[in-house]
Amino acid sequence: MKTVSGLDGTFLHMETPETPQHVGALSRYVLPAGYKGDFYDDFRRGLSKRLHLVPVFSRKLAPMPLQFANPVWVEEGRVDLDYHVQRITLPRPGTQAQLEDCVGRLHSELLDRSHPLWQIAVIDGLDNGDAAYYLKVHHATMDGQASVLMAQTLFDPTPKPRRIQRGQLPAAEHPGTAELAAMALKHDAGQYLKLIRQLPEVVKTLADLFGADRGKAPSPPRESASFAPKTVLNKEITGERGFAALSIPLDTLKQLAAAHEAKLNDVVLALCSGALRRYLKQHGGLPKKPLIAAMPISVREAGDTEFSTQATMALVNLNTQIADPVKRLRAIRDASLFAKRQAKAARGVTPTDFPSIGEPWLIQALTSLYGRPGVANAMPNLANVVISNVPGPTAPLYAAGARMATYWPLSIVGHGLGLNITVLSYAGAMGFGFTTARSAVPDARELSAALLEALDELVAGSGIAPAKRAPRKSVSKEVRKPSRKRPS
Repeated sequence: MKTVSGLDGTFLHMETPETPQHVGALSRYVLPAGYKGDFYDDFRRGLSKRLHLVPVFSRKLAPMPLQFANPVWVEEGRVDLDYHVQRITLPRPGTQAQLEDCVGRLHSELLDRSHPLWQIAVIDGLDNGDAAYYLKVHHATMDGQASVLMAQTLFDPTPKPRRIQRGQLPAAEHPGTAELAAMALKHDAGQYLKLIRQLPEVVKTLADLFGADRGKAPSPPRESASFAPKTVLNKEITGERGFAALSIPLDTLKQLAAAHEAKLNDVVLALCSGALRRYLKQHGGLPKKPLIAAMPISVREAGDTEFSTQATMALVNLNTQIADPVKRLRAIRDASLFAKRQAKAARGVTPTDFPSIGEPWLIQALTSLYGRPGVANAMPNLANVVISNVPGPTAPLYAAGARMATYWPLSIVGHGLGLNITVLSYAGAMGFGFTTARSAVPDARELSAALLEALDELVAGSGIAPAKRAPRKSVSKEVRKPSRKRPS
C-alpha cells in the first residue's frame, strides 16, 4: 500500500464529468512488410507479459472513510484486460482526421475508479494500413516524464521483442478502515515533520523571491505579474473533448533555436504564440495584452523512476502583442528564462507531497464552486493556455514488431483553460498534441493548421534553409516540413 501524494490527490479531487483529469498518448504504427497477424491480439499478448513491470497497471484506489484524507494505492491482484484493452475500427475511409476525432471522444470519458486507472484502445481501419494505439491514464498516477518511462517499458528498441523475465503481479490488498486511517495519520505526521525541518530553507527562498536579496534576483519582464486577458479559450467548459496532432522535424526547431540563441522550448512557445495569434484573430479577436501560458516544469531528479507527478508550474508571457515573429521569439526567450529561474528558486516551497487530512473536502468544495454556471466566466485568469514540453525517446520504439511512426501526447483542460498544447519529442520529430474543450475550440485542427503557418513565418523570418521534404511513403501521416514559400 502507498498513500496518494498531496499533489496527485489534487488531481483526483478536482475531477468532474466536465473536467476529467487523465492524460494520454496517441501513436501510429507501421506494420512490418507481409504482416499477416492481428495487431490487436499481438499487442495484447505482449502487454500481458509486461504488466508486472509497471505498477500503475495493477494498483487501484482504496478511499479513506468519509474521504477525510487522500486515498491509498492498493494492489488489485489481477488485471482484467477485457476491460482495459479494447479494439476500435474506424469507419471508411479511416483518415487522420477521423482518428483524431475518435481519440477526442475517448479522451472525454472518465476512468472507472473501481479499476486501475488506465485504458488502451488499439485502433485499425486506417486508410494506409497503419495501426494506432491510444492510452489514457489518470494524472494522479504519473506525470509526463513517468509516461515516457512507461513507454520505454512497454515497447521495444528493435522490431524483435526483447526477452521479458517472467514475473507475478503482487497479491491483492484489502485494508480495513482502521488500517487506512492509521496510514493517513502516519503520512500527515511525516509531512508535518518534513515541513518543520524545511522551514529555514522555505524562509530563505521566500526572502529571495520577494526581493530580500535583490542583487541576485532576476528582473521580471513587463506585465509578468498581471492577470491574463480574457479570450474565447477562457470560459466555462463541458466534458466534450477535441484533439489534433502534428509532427515537425526536430532539426528544423533546433536550427531556429540556434539562429536566435534560444532554447528548444523557447521555439515551441514561440510557435504556439504565433498559432494563437492567428486563431484568435479569427475567433473573438486578439487581446492587446499578451497571452500568458502556464508551463509545467519537472522537478524529477535524475534517475527517479517513481510513477507519480513531480512537477511545478510557471507562468510565461507569450508576447502575442508583438507581430514580428523573430522579435516575438526573442521576447519569449527572455520571459521563459525569468520564469524558469523563478520556478527553480521556488522549488523548495512547492512540494509535491503535503498533509492531506481535509484536502478532499477542501478541493472538492472549491471545484464545485468554480464549476457553477457563470463562475469560471466571471473569474480572472492567471493563464490563457497550458503549454508543456516533455523530452521523449530519441530512438524508434516497436510494438509486436511494428514501428511507432508518431507519438502525440494528450492532456487536461479545465474551466477557464479550454486549450492544452503538450509537446513530446520522439525519434527526430516533435509531436504537438492539441487537447481542447470543444465548447471553447470547436475544431482543434484549426490550431494545428495555424501552428504550421507560424512555423513557415518564423523560418522565413530567420533566414534558415527549410528542411528537404521526405518522399511520401505508404506509412502514417508524414512529418511536416516548413514551406519554402514566404508567407504573406
